Amino acid sequence: MKKQMPKVGVGVIVMKDGKSLFLRRTGTHGEGTWCFPGGHLEFNESLEDCARREVMEESGIKIRNIRFAGLTNDIFKEENKHYITIFMAADWDSGEAKILEREKCTDIGWFGWNELPEPLFLPIQNLVKQGTIHL
Repeated sequence: MKKQMPKVGVGVIVMKDGKSLFLRRTGTHGEGTWCFPGGHLEFNESLEDCARREVMEESGIKIRNIRFAGLTNDIFKEENKHYITIFMAADWDSGEAKILEREKCTDIGWFGWNELPEPLFLPIQNLVKQGTIHL
């Protein structure tokens, strides 16, 4: 039997005017929850390149000042999935945020930390519980 290993996800906290970009998930685990742009870290890819690529693929915006923001260990019991999620923070650079992957997201918006959308995707719930976000 093949040993299962956690996957590595990267979530990107994109900041603009004191708010962060969120997308509502669909068609994958965490359906209906709000998350940051992000996805899987590819083989031989740097965290910064992954953050840049995923934000562009999902929302069409460019980011700058990419830096480490946090890490969570996320076990999705119902879906039998396990992720290590690396959170990167970045500043909006240019472009208007729009949904580019309609099969993965249904809504998009900028939210302040005092008005987070509900429900939040499990890795973000775990990050918030830690209280150790480095923006």
